[in-house]
Amino acid sequence: MNWDTIKGKWKQATGSAKSKWGELTDDDLQQIDGDRQRLVGKVQEKYGLAKDEAEKQVDEWAEKV
Repeated sequence: MNWDTIKGKWKQATGSAKSKWGELTDDDLQQIDGDRQRLVGKVQEKYGLAKDEAEKQVDEWAEKV
């Protein structure tokens, strides 16, 4: 799914994101508000990943949403 679609359906996508990244809080997801870079940053921050790895995980997740 492309990011315009994910952003438009962010409320529905948050459940899937929370399943994938359980450490993301509801507040985190609300702040992200469908923004890919914010999601990458939060995944990177919460899981201590390199930016490339966080981007890879987010992209893989986006394909399955």
